[in-house]
Amino acid sequence: MKNIARALISVYDKTDLLEIATALTQRGVEILSTGGTARHLRDAGIDIVDVSDYTGFPEMLDGRVKTLHPKIHGGLLAERDNAEHNAQTETHGISAIDLVICNLYPFEATVAKPDVTLPEAIENIDIGGPTMIRAASKNYRHVAVLTNPNQYPQIIADLDANDGCLSEERRFELAKAAFAHTAQYDTAIATYLVNQGVASDEFADTLTLHFKKERTLRYGENPHQRAAFYRTETCPGPSAAWANQRSGQPLSFNNLLDLEAALEIVKDFSTPTCAIIKHNNPCGLATADTLQDAFTNALECDRTSAFGSIIGLNRKVTIQVANTIREAANAGVKIDAIIAPSYTEKALRALSRVKRRPILEAGSLSSAEPVLQIRNITGGILVQDPDIHEMDADALQVATKRSPTDDEIKSLLFAWKACKHVKSNCILLAHGTQSVGIGAGQMSRVDAAIIAIRKAGEKAKGAVLASDAYFPFPDGVEIAGEAGISAIIQPGGSVNDEPVIEIADAYGMAMVLTGVRHFRH
Repeated sequence: MKNIARALISVYDKTDLLEIATALTQRGVEILSTGGTARHLRDAGIDIVDVSDYTGFPEMLDGRVKTLHPKIHGGLLAERDNAEHNAQTETHGISAIDLVICNLYPFEATVAKPDVTLPEAIENIDIGGPTMIRAASKNYRHVAVLTNPNQYPQIIADLDANDGCLSEERRFELAKAAFAHTAQYDTAIATYLVNQGVASDEFADTLTLHFKKERTLRYGENPHQRAAFYRTETCPGPSAAWANQRSGQPLSFNNLLDLEAALEIVKDFSTPTCAIIKHNNPCGLATADTLQDAFTNALECDRTSAFGSIIGLNRKVTIQVANTIREAANAGVKIDAIIAPSYTEKALRALSRVKRRPILEAGSLSSAEPVLQIRNITGGILVQDPDIHEMDADALQVATKRSPTDDEIKSLLFAWKACKHVKSNCILLAHGTQSVGIGAGQMSRVDAAIIAIRKAGEKAKGAVLASDAYFPFPDGVEIAGEAGISAIIQPGGSVNDEPVIEIADAYGMAMVLTGVRHFRH
């Protein structure tokens, strides 16, 4: 145990500062402080010693130099059980500092402002604070360091329980948190500065990532796998990671993956849309004039696969929509979780009657901005732009003798946008703006076509077909023709385009080429 006799307090965030400062003064702890923190404490009637009086040097350079002095860092770094250190500090009049309370200028909040300038960002790079935090953390055997107001209650309780002392175990835990704090701070600075002058179409030479542990999960994809959920320090926009959970049990590893997939799909559509997700793939997707109809139509695609599904919606959920979802659940469709921008109170109460089912509120989807996609491989990560390519009717190249009708074009464009959210190889069938059969994640495109047509059944006749990549052989198109598919949208570009198109012509199908593929591995 180490007694706390002297503390140095210099903070930007003054939340609950008076409570811990009062607890320290009541125990006779001498407090050193600087600048605005000193004024804040003094105005509250707490006795403090200005660092400038303690060091004999004034704050200077517009406040850039306050605590950078041997009397401060000698007091932090001296090992109290080292005779040579003790002799040197005594010679130079350096007193031990047992506790540092410090948090840093809000660099991340500053650079998040859309109009921030580089000079403004530079001025919000804290120098003295991280230096003190690191010094105190390095010498944790003798010095405690607090970097977050959330730590104050536990430290006050420890001081009360241990007659003004803190254990080495507690100081070590505080040091680990402090180094994580400065690492995050330096990461934010490095990320911002590295990206200065980098063109929007380039990737920076160095990529530094920082995520904070939100919680430990019960398990990963399977019960024998450990797992945890980490997320960014600030919300990047509407996402499953930052959605507000309004009811239900804690989210699982697989819940989070599927909720993200559901939200990313419905973000992509401007009209009322519902996506029904199983194992990161949609088993049903539809847009309609109302959210009720979008849900009903999406469910009709594959009710069997919808058992144990995640529902994504892109409009506020009303009581009418909630009742439609409940009716489906009462009819045997098990729905594991729901994510939407918002809910009416009546809708939320109705959906929350299933106590274990998570209900997530993502906020307005109109604020969604594209973010880089990151995936890990052993020993590295892959980074790419999101697949946000938009296709309109004027950009389509008609490859067959028959051109698609206006209704077919509308359906083809829906199917094309939908198929980019399905794992490759993907074949997706649609009537209007409703999926009727989806073949996902197959090793051959013809197998994906067979599965999609089998799932659609009689609905395959007159449907349109979207293929996320070109047909390498005519067999997939021939199967589509035999099933009565009326039109196909695909990238084109295969060496076998000519025989593929000939088969489409033979069945009287219209085929349009996009020149763009939508692989999703």
